[in-house]
Amino acid sequence: AYIRPSAAWDSLRGVAHKTRETILLCEAAGYDMIIVETVGVGQSETAVHSMVDFFLLLLLPGAGDELQGIKRGVMEMADLIAVNKADGDRLLAAKKAKQSYQNAVHLFPAKDNNWLVKVMLCSALENSGIEGISELLDQYTADMKASGFFETHRSTQSRYWMFEYVNARLKHQFFNHPEILKNLEDIEQQVLSGAMSSFKAGDQLLDLFNAKNDT
Repeated sequence: AYIRPSAAWDSLRGVAHKTRETILLCEAAGYDMIIVETVGVGQSETAVHSMVDFFLLLLLPGAGDELQGIKRGVMEMADLIAVNKADGDRLLAAKKAKQSYQNAVHLFPAKDNNWLVKVMLCSALENSGIEGISELLDQYTADMKASGFFETHRSTQSRYWMFEYVNARLKHQFFNHPEILKNLEDIEQQVLSGAMSSFKAGDQLLDLFNAKNDT
């Protein structure tokens, strides 16, 4: 199954809040391989990382991804870094990028599961490297299941998304609360003008929210 998250009112950091439920639905339907694509802006990768078993980071040679990836911390989340477009006149640049990434991953903190991040070349155009990626994915899954990390990690993810869902619902209810809608702009302006501290403003907003809910 292939999932490409789409925007929604309850979107979480660029990834539709229902993406995790979609993954669970696909699993229940019997799909044993579910691929979730991100939009490649950094924040959505962070959300998807907490939904999946294996995180593949696909990068391009000579696209400045080295610095961007390190800056966003996305590379640290990857279980495998694959340099795509390793073909034709881009092959040399791809090999150089691979070496750069291999040097970079040694600087990252060790993963909780003790997995050593791999860097590979691939070409969608020439259909090369794909089989190697698939074999590595199978190896990762087997290793994680053998160590017990696979199920533990999934349980941790379930707990994480329970609280994320609660936070998203509370935030939605808060900002759509009648008293908040009526008073937010005025309180916000008082903070901007320096007439009220951020903490006092926050307390006032919470009092408005809670008082109405208690009645």
